[in-house]
Amino acid sequence: MLDATAPVQADWPALLRDVADFPRPGILFKDITPLLADAHGFAAAIATLAAPWRAAPPHAVVGIESRGFILGAALAQALGVGFVPVRKPGKLPGPTLALDYALEYGSDRLEMHVDALPAGAPVLLVDDVLATGGTLQAAVALLQQQGAHVVAASVLIELSALSARQRWDAQVPLLAGLVI
Repeated sequence: MLDATAPVQADWPALLRDVADFPRPGILFKDITPLLADAHGFAAAIATLAAPWRAAPPHAVVGIESRGFILGAALAQALGVGFVPVRKPGKLPGPTLALDYALEYGSDRLEMHVDALPAGAPVLLVDDVLATGGTLQAAVALLQQQGAHVVAASVLIELSALSARQRWDAQVPLLAGLVI
């Protein structure tokens, strides 16, 4: 059990692991599993993501499948708000809204329950890594289609070399726990 009085791992970025050629050759994957396995490091990473929202938390945190679920649920708990999943197709049991979007190597679809959020609810969108930004931007569009107000999108890691921030819609603030 994590001792709330113990110091958190201040250097949580040191717990990230690079995995070369995953999921395909030429990709340097940022693996967050060592961070998740370290209670103090994970707590520090969540504290980093929560800091801007402590004074005025959103109605809910929305996490993108799958690692956005891990971070989003922990962040929602830290902020004392609900968690809403945005999933890949066919994973939600009730009526859903869906949005198809293009990827650099094909297309994909995101879904969420039609009744997941009240109209106009301020939400914080969370994912693990900002690479090209396509999935995060699609999730913003899906939330806006649902009627939510996306106050910001937040990622644990932003890969600056992929220049997603330059293509980002400035209407929605974009926050990163770590920019590399």
